Amino acid sequence: MGITKEASQADVKKAYRKLARKYHPDVNPNNKEAEANFKKVNEANEVLGDVEKRKKYDQYGKDWQHSEQFEKAQRSSGSQWSSGRTDANFEGADFSDFFESMFGGGARDFSGRRQVKFRGQDFNAEAHLTLTDAYKTHKQTFTVNGKNIRITIPAGIENGQTIKIPGHGGPGSNGGPNGDLFITFSIENDTTFKRDGDHLFSTVALDLYTALLGGEITIDTFDGKVKLKIKPETQSGTTVKLRNKGFPIYKKEGQFGDLFITFSIVMPTNLSKKEQDLFKELAFLRTQKTN
Repeated sequence: MGITKEASQADVKKAYRKLARKYHPDVNPNNKEAEANFKKVNEANEVLGDVEKRKKYDQYGKDWQHSEQFEKAQRSSGSQWSSGRTDANFEGADFSDFFESMFGGGARDFSGRRQVKFRGQDFNAEAHLTLTDAYKTHKQTFTVNGKNIRITIPAGIENGQTIKIPGHGGPGSNGGPNGDLFITFSIENDTTFKRDGDHLFSTVALDLYTALLGGEITIDTFDGKVKLKIKPETQSGTTVKLRNKGFPIYKKEGQFGDLFITFSIVMPTNLSKKEQDLFKELAFLRTQKTN
C-alpha cells in the first residue's frame, strides 16, 4: 500500500482509500490488472487495518495467518521436525517460502531430523545529530549491545527518519539469520535557519536606507556568505529565493533545495535633530506629491 512499517492506523486508512479509488472496477472497467490490484489492496487493508492482525504481519510477513503454529514451535525451543513429517495442523498445507526457511531448510541432527531455524531479534536505536551534522555526508560509530558499528550517514537525512542496517541485530538460532538494526535519527537545529524538507528559510534584517534606495548586502547561507542585491523600495516581508542554496537532497549527490530569505526592515533609532528635520522635510515633500 506504499506505507512504511511505522505508519499509523490513520495513515493506513488514508492509503487504502486512495488506492481503492484508483483501482476500483467502476473507474477501470474491463481492466484485469486494475481488478487484481483492487483485490490486493483490499486484502492488505484487511490485515493492516486490524491492530492485532497487523502486529502479526509486522512479525511474520505474508505468513501471519500461521503465527500460532510458528509460536508453538518456537516455545518448544528445540523440538525436531523429521523429513516428510507433517503436524495435524499443517496436514495438506502448501508451505510458503517463509515456513520452508523455518522448518524445511534447517540443519539436521545426528538422527537426520531437521532443526528449527530462528531469525535473530531486530534491534532499535536512536542517533542524535545536529542540523550542521546532517548537512554533510559523514561516518559515525554507534555502540549497540557492546559492539561498535561504523556507518555512513548520507547528507540530507531527515529528523525522525529510520535507516536499516541488515544483519546487525540479534544473532539467529540453529543457523538462522541475524536480525536487523534500525536506527532512528533525532536532529537538533543548531543554526538560525529553519528547515522544511530540502528547503531552508531565514529572516534578514534590512536597514531603512538600503530598503528605500537599494544596494548590496552580505548574507549567511549554510555553506558560507554571499552578496545579495537589494532592489530600491523593497518592502518589509519581501521574500527572495536563492536557488540551490538550501539543504542537500537525500542520496542525490550535488543536488540541493532552495534558500528563502525574508527581509525585515529595521527602523533607525536615536535620531539627531538634523535627521528629524530631514525626515520632516521628506514627509512634507511626500504630502505635496500626493496632493
